[in-house]
Amino acid sequence: MGWFDLKIISRHFDVPEAKDLDYYERHGGYASARKAVRMDPAAIQAEVKTSNLRGRGGAGFPTGIKWGFVPKGAQTVYLVVNADESEPGTFKDRHILYWNPHSLVEGMIIAARALGVRNAYIYIRGEMLREHPVLQRAVDQAYAKGYLGERVFGSDFSVDITIYRGAGAYICGEETALLSSLEGGRGWPRLKPPFPAVKGLWGQPTIVNNVETLANLPWILENGGKAFADLGMGRSGGLRIVSVCGHVNRPGVYELPLTVTGRELIEDVCGGMKGGRKVKGVIPGGVSMPLLDTSELDVPFEFDALQTDERIREVEVQPGVKFDLGGGKTLRSMAGSGGVVVMDENTDMVSACWRILHFFADESCGQCTPCREGTGWLVRVVKRVDQGQGRPGDIELIASIADGIAGNTICALGDAAAWPTLAFLTKFRDEFEAKIRSSTFVAQQRAASEAALVGAP
Repeated sequence: MGWFDLKIISRHFDVPEAKDLDYYERHGGYASARKAVRMDPAAIQAEVKTSNLRGRGGAGFPTGIKWGFVPKGAQTVYLVVNADESEPGTFKDRHILYWNPHSLVEGMIIAARALGVRNAYIYIRGEMLREHPVLQRAVDQAYAKGYLGERVFGSDFSVDITIYRGAGAYICGEETALLSSLEGGRGWPRLKPPFPAVKGLWGQPTIVNNVETLANLPWILENGGKAFADLGMGRSGGLRIVSVCGHVNRPGVYELPLTVTGRELIEDVCGGMKGGRKVKGVIPGGVSMPLLDTSELDVPFEFDALQTDERIREVEVQPGVKFDLGGGKTLRSMAGSGGVVVMDENTDMVSACWRILHFFADESCGQCTPCREGTGWLVRVVKRVDQGQGRPGDIELIASIADGIAGNTICALGDAAAWPTLAFLTKFRDEFEAKIRSSTFVAQQRAASEAALVGAP
């Protein structure tokens, strides 16, 4: 079977009629939801656990296990869909919302039945001006047909879905910040534990799932969890939707097997590099993920594979500060949100690092001092290196700042700034060094030293 032969979520992408409920039903839509509302919730959870479905929002946590964290006998459980797709380089969820919105609605019905949810919410990014009306129409159509609300499909199960529009804060893509925003408060991440599955929205057990994650549920219930697991590899089931941008001939959104490597994705799926240029670096899952160099592109873009490798890639970027790119077992990157950014041989890696850091400094919520102060500090130092004002010791300073941020913040935004920075430093240190050697600051220091020598008695 070829890579493009089997599709789960994207099989009707680019078909305008696919947004309508009637078209969706004619192609098997809502059959799984009809089945689910009459199933024992535990049976649905068992199928999802068997499927090896992992969260498609970034962390790749097993969905069935996450659902299992909800306390037994909980009277009120909420389901919240994270549709606040904000990661630079990532645009696959908005494709699902626009071209196949009913797959999400049906997936939510299935998840709600499995978890005992009466009220479910979709938190959608406010800038999705194209996607929001399409999604709202899909929800309205489902209500009109009796697929949402009281006694869904004539069963004894009832569920309501409410769409909530965010205000464009990247931090609200973090699940606890999202819940704070949904409650009407400031979008600040919360300390964990307790985790949302135990104490989430309005203090009640809450499951937060990604759009793509839930859109897989109808197929899983129709074909069985084992069939979904068999499509994947290792501990990851199913296919994966990736969004590819950058210096490739065919950027876009692709639903692919998890076994596809970075090199195959670029050369075979995306038609190679623009202008026949060579690859220099690839970010595998949104810009918060450390980039890969060309020696690492034969690894499948699967959750565990991007974290494991036999090579040791530990680099001492400053005395006492080691960034472990391997430690014998890890590439120190992740499949993340599926946003693949491809950079060619002409890319200025110092400039790329600065642009990424500028984003994270701008989007930091400011709650944690290491992130609030550290990201801004990183931007200033990397910017001066990029603009020809670098100083001796700046590489060590950048590494030290990043090391001080990583692991010291409430949420992962600090890590999202620190890890890529350290990856840029270790894999493209020569570019940082070259810019510092040719900087105006170094030239001025050299000229001053030479002048002092000339004027010495």
